[in-house]
Amino acid sequence: VEPRASMKVLFWGTPEFAVPALRALTEEGQEVVGVVTQPDRRAGRGLAVAVSAVKEVALAEQIPILQPEHAHGDEFLAAIQALEPDISVVVAYGQMLMPEILAVPRLGSVNIHASLLPELRGAAPIHWAIIRGYQTTGITIQRMEKGLDSGPILSQVADPIQPDESMSELAERLAEIVAEAIIEAMALLENGSLAERPQDHERASYAPKLDRETARLDW
Repeated sequence: VEPRASMKVLFWGTPEFAVPALRALTEEGQEVVGVVTQPDRRAGRGLAVAVSAVKEVALAEQIPILQPEHAHGDEFLAAIQALEPDISVVVAYGQMLMPEILAVPRLGSVNIHASLLPELRGAAPIHWAIIRGYQTTGITIQRMEKGLDSGPILSQVADPIQPDESMSELAERLAEIVAEAIIEAMALLENGSLAERPQDHERASYAPKLDRETARLDW
């Protein structure tokens, strides 16, 4: 059996949630030509400079790292074009991407979102699935477009939420599901056998970023 040719992947991600997907891509022999992650930030009581979980993996794997304050502009566009990616894979990166950025790879850009789209579009789908009492959530791999998590669906995996499950526990499990799903999707994308289906936009719901007011419990 001939080995499957690897694809040149530009990976976008920032938090721990994105790490299993990045590790899966490298372990499965995909060529991760670059990692785009958020700039280092000062955090904690001592305001020490903290690097993202994804950057830590990229450093260990010696993958080129890009950390733009804003992921657009001619200089950044030229930098990712120079990497000649076949596909962009985005997992919890943290910024909206412009159409000219999404169009750089020959196979376009896919996003992995932690809900069953079109439900819970937005920044905090895992939090809101629990807050709103969902019994089932999951992950969606979708073709990216200009809108917020509105692109065609490539694949979905549903997963039940346990009655006593915390956000971090659910996120950890969904991250592992993401890692398995993206490997399968990559193989199907490369040979053109992954069908796209449009979202039903009338069913869309939203999971906005949590702020301190939203997170405060009214006992």
